[in-house]
Amino acid sequence: MEINANLTEKGRRDYKLIRKALDDGDQDAYAQLLHHYYDGLYFMMLKMTQNPHDAEDLAIEAFGKAFKSLHQYTPEYAFSTWLFKIATNNCIDFMRTRNKTARAINGLPGQTEDDQPTRIPAGSLDPEEQFIRSQKIELMHQVVEKLKPHYKKLIELRYFKEYSYEEITKELDLPLGTVKAQLFRAREFLYNILKNAKERI
Repeated sequence: MEINANLTEKGRRDYKLIRKALDDGDQDAYAQLLHHYYDGLYFMMLKMTQNPHDAEDLAIEAFGKAFKSLHQYTPEYAFSTWLFKIATNNCIDFMRTRNKTARAINGLPGQTEDDQPTRIPAGSLDPEEQFIRSQKIELMHQVVEKLKPHYKKLIELRYFKEYSYEEITKELDLPLGTVKAQLFRAREFLYNILKNAKERI
């Protein structure tokens, strides 16, 4: 496919990485793309959501959507433009859903605009809800056991031990870009396994 002559050197670099990822299944190419744009994407998500945890999840989701649709990318425009458009649309959808949920919780009968939003304490789960939650956690542990060893280790460090990305790079002696790319793959595998086990939840 012919590359747009107006693409910058960075755009041409990205396209070469995309071709390696698609044609050769080069995992390092995916890692490099993630490394080049993760920080910028994360801070854009943070600006939109004002929530670090949501921003991190949305940034990873955006890469996931982009990588799954990578075959649809054309070098008529920069990869970064395409990626950030995917991220923006995904974030807007997320915020719409979140706002609808917030309105459903806060828009109680008899509540005025001056009323404080209804807040549900974190520890207010009833026994049935606590049981269901514990079952989900137990299922998660069982599912993680089915992952390949290096993916299992990543999930355990990130979500069970709550390590930061930097702590994981030190623990596993891996570059940051590689950790983020492999963690994305691990989450994808985990999602597929959980989807098949959904009826057990």
